Amino acid sequence: MENNTINAARPLYTIARDIRRAWPRVNFAAVPYLEAMAALNSVNDKYMYDDGRGIVRYFLANASAFRGDEAKALKAELKQLLKG
Repeated sequence: MENNTINAARPLYTIARDIRRAWPRVNFAAVPYLEAMAALNSVNDKYMYDDGRGIVRYFLANASAFRGDEAKALKAELKQLLKG
């Protein structure tokens, strides 16, 4: 995961890339949402008929098996994007 010294939000596709690296065996239920996030820049973008916020929420709902310090940090980053 890249170090953010500036509080600028990273693009969703970058976060998705980091999740893929940290979670090599992604839960099958989270895969479609992770793939969609890989095609998005922000939670305000659309992926087909779905909005980015919904995609991130569904990913988080299906990522309970994604554990560890890096997982916690990446999930917190996604939650922060939803708040912002």
